[in-house]
Amino acid sequence: GLPRDLIFITDPANRPVYISRAASELDPSALQQVLRTLQRSPLVTRGALALEGSGGPHRYAIDTLGGDVQGQIRAVMVAARLEGPLRGPTQLLLSMLIVSPVIILASAIMGYWLAGRVLRPLDVMVGEVEAIQDGRSLHRRLAVPPGDDELSRLGANLNAMLSRVERSFVALRRFTADASHELKTPLMVLRAGVERSLTHPEAPEEIVDALDGTLRQINEMTEMVTNLLTLARADEGRASLVLATGDLVPLVAEAGETAEILGESQGVTVLLELPERPVMAAIEAGRIRQLLLNLVTNAVKYTPAGGTVEITLAADAEHATVVVRDSGIGIAPGDVPHVFERFWRADPSRSRSGDRPGTGLGLAICQWVTEAHGGTIGLQSRPGRGSTFTVSLPLPGGEPAGASHAG
Repeated sequence: GLPRDLIFITDPANRPVYISRAASELDPSALQQVLRTLQRSPLVTRGALALEGSGGPHRYAIDTLGGDVQGQIRAVMVAARLEGPLRGPTQLLLSMLIVSPVIILASAIMGYWLAGRVLRPLDVMVGEVEAIQDGRSLHRRLAVPPGDDELSRLGANLNAMLSRVERSFVALRRFTADASHELKTPLMVLRAGVERSLTHPEAPEEIVDALDGTLRQINEMTEMVTNLLTLARADEGRASLVLATGDLVPLVAEAGETAEILGESQGVTVLLELPERPVMAAIEAGRIRQLLLNLVTNAVKYTPAGGTVEITLAADAEHATVVVRDSGIGIAPGDVPHVFERFWRADPSRSRSGDRPGTGLGLAICQWVTEAHGGTIGLQSRPGRGSTFTVSLPLPGGEPAGASHAG
């Protein structure tokens, strides 16, 4: 209002010709400060005055008039008292520097909270997908958030995709199991016919050689079909184990004797180390025997003449550990994570047509047998330095196995 607004008009001689009522009530020192401002040359058209005894600081604006009144009036000043404290650029910048970090921190905290709240359902969905991607939990589905937003549509589409993938996996497993089962009978008939022909007294030598090669191929195919059927049944949950408490020592000893027989023909030395006391565990003896034979057969197969294969069984209060170590050709570090995959071959020397034929299913069988017993299997290998397979099986508890001896 008027009480806080000041108006001054000066003539060309810088003498006041008009002073508003509010301006006339100023303190004399404040009035002189205003007049000195009007008498400056050149005029400062914008600024602030701290008028003492007049209610605090004032902002002012000065304008020079032209036209017909130029010879009578030099300048007109209008000043208004500020309601709050006067802040200059320096004070304003300082205030901004003080307040800005607080605003940024508050914004970051608020943004983090909002992002966490919005992304929490997505994080849950990612965790569920990670749990499903092992291929054994395809029956599970994602929890779809309510609503019709992008996240809900993503969950619904992923569930639809999982349903299609599950149907494909089920069909593939059923086909593998059915095909393997149907192939067993004709393979048995073929083998029986070839074996009968081999025993014929009048069979020519060249025919016997051909039949002998055919029989080897039939045996290899029979082994592959049997392994495929085992894995297919395991995938469908129909290859359950019948566990009974048994001693691991004779099973490892039997595998060691087989390795010694195979090693004699290839010039490979087999070293067997067993504990003196029994190592009792809940096992299915047939599957453990299959696991051990696969490991020792591979060890001898990929060890050149003059090499060694070490088979060790040890136990503590909680686990039994079987270690099969060879000094063979080894496996490259990049291939180690894939050795337990079905039909996977590390290099041409491990193919069915190489010097060391195989189907690529043995180690997959080993992994399934170990995990079905609640154990773990691992591999350490370096090219040209050999490989070490370690199988750890849980024990029901009790005293650890005693000192070991070489066999």
